[in-house]
Amino acid sequence: MLDQCLDGVRVLDLSQYLPGPYAAQILSDLGAEVVKVEPPAGDPMRRLGPLDGDGVSVFYKLLNAGKTVVRLDLKSRQGGADFAALAGCADALIESFRPGVLDRLGLGHEALAGLNRGLVHCALSGYGQSGPYARRAGHDLNYMALGGGLATSGPSRAPAMVHPPTADFAGGMQAALATLAALLRRARSGEGAFLDVSLTESVLAWQALSLTGALRPGHEPERGRSLLTGGAACYGIYRTADGRFVTLGALEPKFWADFCRAVGREDWVTRQWEPLPQEALIGALAALFASQDLSHWETTLGQVDCCFQAVLDPAEVPDHPQIRARGLVRCGEGPEPMAEVLFPAYLDGLAPAPRAPFREALAADIMAAWVGI
Repeated sequence: MLDQCLDGVRVLDLSQYLPGPYAAQILSDLGAEVVKVEPPAGDPMRRLGPLDGDGVSVFYKLLNAGKTVVRLDLKSRQGGADFAALAGCADALIESFRPGVLDRLGLGHEALAGLNRGLVHCALSGYGQSGPYARRAGHDLNYMALGGGLATSGPSRAPAMVHPPTADFAGGMQAALATLAALLRRARSGEGAFLDVSLTESVLAWQALSLTGALRPGHEPERGRSLLTGGAACYGIYRTADGRFVTLGALEPKFWADFCRAVGREDWVTRQWEPLPQEALIGALAALFASQDLSHWETTLGQVDCCFQAVLDPAEVPDHPQIRARGLVRCGEGPEPMAEVLFPAYLDGLAPAPRAPFREALAADIMAAWVGI
């Protein structure tokens, strides 16, 4: 089972909001014991988003399922000492403070490494631990803007805000991946690590194609005008007569030809690689799709090998036959239902295990289990 891969690994999650907690949840899904350390008032994420009857945000519950939560005041002498003791027994630490904050608390990397030579310390920040933006505030939209994730996204008139927050989730995945690699190295050498992971650079790492295109005249990626940004008729989003949307991803000539024949427009087959942007051909496809409701296009194209897929509303996703068959979405019932998506991988054909709800614990209980005091 996936939830046994990191059995015995102890992780301290000192992060807040979305990216760090998501990174720590990935490790929890893989079997690590994750203890989330929050300030006395709790992670601010507890109050962001729809609040349940207990006053806790459902978003917080989703991101922290599978963890044990304790509260420590790191600004106090006792709280700092307790955290240092836990860090001395941990295998990994994920934190998302601005650079320098933990150092001011006496809990920076050097101090913690002195207590635990094998600690893998992952510092997840907006812009990284160095550079002129290191201590600058930001959120997902800012990181996407600087990292190159917004400039080529959306229609030609303006960049489009993406959802869910891409930099946050990309950064969380990058932090988990780097932590796993450092733990693997530690298994060989016994040495811990300090990992500097930034949300901006997690987006930047995906931009090599765009950056290279920008260096070559005539190949600059442009919103609504390039092959993968809306400039090609064979790769786009179209509105149907009933106000729904469909996607067509027929990049390969065989898929495009199958689509053209299925809609009775074999004369379009040879037009696939007209110069970009293909405004005339895109307009023709837009008129075609707008002439019928979504149900017509699902009947006409659903079984055609042409990379066609309707745009599903969130409420439709769990009941889609493909999603239901894979079993990764678990929808609750009752007055406060939530939909949980499990770790997206199968191990030897076995589906991932469901997550337990997060649980609150006293710091003393974790100290007794980890430190023996």
